[in-house]
Order: sequence, then structure tokens, then C-alpha cells
Amino acid sequence: GMPLTTDAKIQFTFHKYNNQILQGKGTLSLQGSILAVGEKVFSTNGQSITFDAFREACPKAGGHIVVMRSPEENEAVASFVKKYNMYAYVGLTEGPSPGDFRYSDGTPVNYTNWYPGEPAGQGTEQCVEMYTDGRWNDRNCLYNRLTICEF
Repeated sequence: GMPLTTDAKIQFTFHKYNNQILQGKGTLSLQGSILAVGEKVFSTNGQSITFDAFREACPKAGGHIVVMRSPEENEAVASFVKKYNMYAYVGLTEGPSPGDFRYSDGTPVNYTNWYPGEPAGQGTEQCVEMYTDGRWNDRNCLYNRLTICEF
């Protein structure tokens, strides 16, 4: 028959399981809480760090900065914030135009859950934190906030 590497179905299956293994490895390395929502796995180690440290921590664990693209994902992340009773940074940052927040990969935001009156920093608060009620606030990036990654 055909060599194993040219069979598309086998390649797809291998890729799928390889990604699951990598996700599991990254999640386990955080040794914290884990929640699955749809195709995503959210995890926290319960540690509080600055946004720059957060931006490095998730890729080191094999994941990405947490980004909520639906109310269900927002609620999952909010459950960590409530559990640890700490605000958390999320994967949104303000672009060069005040009030223009983007996902960490630069794409436009398609879901928001701002606290009433927010974002209010107008260029001075370029990161986004989640309150314990699940709502968002723009905030200076130098504060320590709960680390939550997605895999």
C-alpha cells in the first residue's frame, strides 16, 4: 500500500492526537486548575504575575494567553477569577488608537464583556483585566494578575 505519511486520514489523526498530547503536556506543566470549553482547555497555576511575564509563561507551557470569544468561554475564565479571588489579565491589548483593543494575535475583538463605563483609560491603560464578576476593565500592564492560559 501507500507509505504511512501520504495517507491524509492517518496524517489528520496523527496531527489531532499530537496536538492533544501537547495540550495535555502544557496543561499538566502548569499544575493548576483545568477547564475544557469546546475545543479549548483553560488552565491556571494560581500564580499572580505581570502582563509581560504572563505573555512569556503561556507559550513556555505550550499554550497561549487566554482569549474569550464567547460568553461560555468568559464564564469559564471567570470561574478561575472567582475561585482564586484575583483579577486576571486576558489576551487583549490596546492598539495605537485609544480604545481600539485587539486580541493578542492582532485580530479585531469579536466578543466583549466590558464593565459599564469601560474601557476608560484612553491610551494609558493598555492591558485588560477580568473582575471577579467576569466583566472587563482596561488596566495598566504592570500589576500582578492571575495567570490563565489556553491550550
